[in-house]
Formats: sequence, structure tokens, C-alpha cells
Amino acid sequence: MICEKCNQNKATVHVTKIQNNKKTELHLCEECARKTQDMSFENPFTINNFLTGLLDSVQSSPIKVDYIKTTTCSKCGMSYGKFKQLGRLGCSDCYNTFNEKLMPLIKSVHGSQQHTGKVPKKSGNRIRIKREIMAMKKELRKAIEREEFESAAELRDKIKLLEKDLETNK
Repeated sequence: MICEKCNQNKATVHVTKIQNNKKTELHLCEECARKTQDMSFENPFTINNFLTGLLDSVQSSPIKVDYIKTTTCSKCGMSYGKFKQLGRLGCSDCYNTFNEKLMPLIKSVHGSQQHTGKVPKKSGNRIRIKREIMAMKKELRKAIEREEFESAAELRDKIKLLEKDLETNK
């Protein structure tokens, strides 16, 4: 495709503008794109802009201005407004300070609020078994609370077998 401005060079910059529901496309070479005045690339798409945009969209209630102004991290002094602007936190304490607003975002992006990470297939068998035991213990507590003692007994027995496997595979 040839540049629509100079009609000489190959068009490598493709701009699509949508204004008042009217779409216009412009295909330019690099040189003409640099010279064009009406092209403003001051706010390019960045992952920070994307994530901070998500902050507003995942909230169950709109972000209150007083929260943005008054909430700051006691360790690094990062304000919530500054965090939204930068798209990154100032220190590890910021996670606790902004927990109320961060958790819905983290859950929407990752599908969970708990980081599990990845385990190497070759050496990860012990870790997999430990995670399975932890999950079963949670299920066991829930079964006991619901007074489902038969399923609780089955879970207890499975947990004992897995723990025995861990002991023998040291």
C-alpha cells in the first residue's frame, strides 16, 4: 500500500479515527506520519493504562473521591490516585493499604485472589500432594461443619494415605 500523503513511499503507519460515529482511515509512510500535525500519540495504549482503567470497571460501587484523596500508604506515601495514574504500587505495604480496591481487580484479571504459581513436573509431585492435602483438609472442615460425617471420614482416610505417601517418598 502506498502512502496517501506523498504517494511515493510504502505506507507503514495505519491510523483509524472514529469521531461522531464516523470512521476514517489514513495510511502513511513513516516520514509523512512524523510530519502530520493532527496525529496525537500523547496517550498511547499501555498495560498500565489498561490495568488502571480496569480499576474503575471492576468496582461494585463507583470509586469515591474521598477514598482517592485520603488513602495513602503509611510506609511509602503512595496515594491511591497516584497508584491509578502509574498503574503500579510503591511497596509491599500498598497491597494491604489498597486491599479493598485491589482484590476485585486481582480476581477479575487472574480468576482468583490466591497466587498458586506453577510447579515443575519432574520435582513437583511432593508439592502437588501437599496442595491436594491442604484442599482436602478444607473440604474436611466444611464437611464436619455440615455434619456430613461419612464424607468427612472418607476425606480423613484419603488425607492419611496422601500423608503416608509423602513420608515414604522423602
